[in-house]
Amino acid sequence: MRSWWAVKVMLQALEHRRRRRLHTHGRMMAGAPTVPWRLAPRSSRCIVIATVAALFALTATGCKKPPAGSSASPPIPTVMVATVVQKDVPIYEEAVGSTVGFVNANILPKVSGYLLKQNYKDGSRVPAGQLLFEIDDRPYQAALNQALGNLAQAQAELKQNQQDLARYTKLYQQAVIPAQKFDNTTQATQASAAQVKADEAAVQSAKLNLQWCRVYSPIEGVAGIAQAQVGDLVGTSTLLTTVSQVDPIKVSFPISEKLYLRFAGQLNALGDANAKPSPQIKLILDNGSVYSYPGRLYAVNRQVDIQTGTIMMQALFPNPENVLRPGMYAKVRAQTDVQHNALLVPQTAVSSIQGQSEVAVVGADNKVTLRPVTPGMKTDSLWVVDTGLRPGERVVIDGAQKVQEGMEVKPVLATEQTAPISGTSAAGPNPVSQE
Repeated sequence: MRSWWAVKVMLQALEHRRRRRLHTHGRMMAGAPTVPWRLAPRSSRCIVIATVAALFALTATGCKKPPAGSSASPPIPTVMVATVVQKDVPIYEEAVGSTVGFVNANILPKVSGYLLKQNYKDGSRVPAGQLLFEIDDRPYQAALNQALGNLAQAQAELKQNQQDLARYTKLYQQAVIPAQKFDNTTQATQASAAQVKADEAAVQSAKLNLQWCRVYSPIEGVAGIAQAQVGDLVGTSTLLTTVSQVDPIKVSFPISEKLYLRFAGQLNALGDANAKPSPQIKLILDNGSVYSYPGRLYAVNRQVDIQTGTIMMQALFPNPENVLRPGMYAKVRAQTDVQHNALLVPQTAVSSIQGQSEVAVVGADNKVTLRPVTPGMKTDSLWVVDTGLRPGERVVIDGAQKVQEGMEVKPVLATEQTAPISGTSAAGPNPVSQE
């Protein structure tokens, strides 16, 4: 209040002086007698008094001691911590591939003609031997009838030549006919026999063409959507549809040459009676769900791709419900080893700065130490730390952006029900929390 009063007095003095000067200046411009300048010292005295009063008030205010408790230290930040856990961790290898039908049969016609009928529903399951398509068979029926006629004619000629040869043979033995006539009859009989065989082959070919006008499925599986429509003129290079055997179904995926060499002995023994069974393989689908049935390794390709340095492998999965279809995204995961006595922390505890990983460790005195670490593999929501931590230490998993080296904090042990302290969303339940 004193400082405000002093400022108010000083402003009033200044305003009084400004009005006096404006009044004097106006009288001089109008030629009126001016007020003697003896009044100026009085204005100066007012300013001096106001200034001294203001300084006195400010000094009194500045010297006053603040009330007790008004300059308290900032509050200690609260952070969420988790305890470093030591346990055995399975090591998994993952690869990305795609599903492939166990058998994929491309259905192409063996004869040309107009497509008359489709005898299955697109995308339905068909048994082996089911009729799929019918092609106009009238030209092939006519060709078969012609082949049968040629065969009958050839057989009649052969029979006549055989009869002539039998009669001429007796006459030739009795020296009744010359040898040339006998030889000509013999050759004509052999030629007729050859013609009969040729016509018989033509009949068989005509019968096959007639049968091929009806297209059947060679395997049991799922028939795809037809690529040709009724009324189309199809040929031997026309793809009608594809039938895939999907139970079981294969998953093709590449692995690195380094990983192959690590398990080459076990992989090359696939299929041997005395071979060690391959590890179970889990299949992770595009929506993140894990397929219900585990699979096994099925085959290893014969060579390494020189451009990518990978080798193609295949795993076999049961598919009784036909959930899996060829061409689907598939990520396979298999356990290859176990890391004993591994140290685990939540992934949110590890921060990376310019390629260096570090964690904020809370000591027994609740003070923070920023410690560099060497992270290993990830497993679920946890991270294996190879070096830099000891079992039982507390690490900050939420609120690390608020801490600095040597800062005192208020740790809160994370549990599954603990909500995140900072504004960021939690990474999920913390399986490493301990009471």
